[in-house]
Amino acid sequence: MITNQEIDHGKAFDFGRTSEDYAKYRDIYPDAFYEKIIEKGLCIEGQKVLDLGTGTGVLPRNMYKYGADFIGTDISENQINEARRLSKEAEMKIKYIVTSAEEMDFSDEIFDVITAVQCFWYFDKAIVLPKIHKMLKENGYLCILSMAWLPDESEVAYKSENLVLKYNPAWTGAGYKRHSLEAPDWVDNYFICDIAETFDLHIPFTRESWHGRMKACRGIGASSLPDEEIAAWEREHLEYMSTLPETFEIVHFATMLGLRKRKGEF
Repeated sequence: MITNQEIDHGKAFDFGRTSEDYAKYRDIYPDAFYEKIIEKGLCIEGQKVLDLGTGTGVLPRNMYKYGADFIGTDISENQINEARRLSKEAEMKIKYIVTSAEEMDFSDEIFDVITAVQCFWYFDKAIVLPKIHKMLKENGYLCILSMAWLPDESEVAYKSENLVLKYNPAWTGAGYKRHSLEAPDWVDNYFICDIAETFDLHIPFTRESWHGRMKACRGIGASSLPDEEIAAWEREHLEYMSTLPETFEIVHFATMLGLRKRKGEF
């Protein structure tokens, strides 16, 4: 279990608790998401890439066809086991390592790109940033990406969020809004911000896949809620799902920060 006072008011969570659902329902990024990365010349053939917080290997598996040499790391052994299984089934040669971002140990100047999708806020930047800087080659990039539904623009997302909050009021993942994207305060110490983009993605769901997506979130399946409360949430959410059309779209707001390694020792 992970605890962080800035996330869910310090309530413990562990994505390893929901790895099976995560593997089945969290691989939802459309091709346009990965194409944005390729357009910037990142994660392409000839590059060595480290994917932090890889989970079930969503980014390495979906970008495998572009030819980069990937390594994925995650703190959860369950998540890595799913990543290995899915990669093996797809006959993909991707290396996965169970380690936290803070404890990872790689040689200096070994990676062309380091990616972090939907996870960078979980890391201790005071420890991780110097490591990333050292591990990147000259002019290497740290690419931080996220994608989140917009409850103000989707009644389905809004009502699903409210049900999560009913059972887990400590969850701080609700209420995501569009925002401008600027380089964080810590960037200048280690990087130069070359890319700061936002874009919309319209993600199709079935009632089953949206229910699975919500169950695999930090507020429910990955939370420290007792099993009986998760089951109660699931019954109530499935009842709401039965009132919806079989298929629907939910708009998501995506962000991309591309941070080029700054020269020098830090």
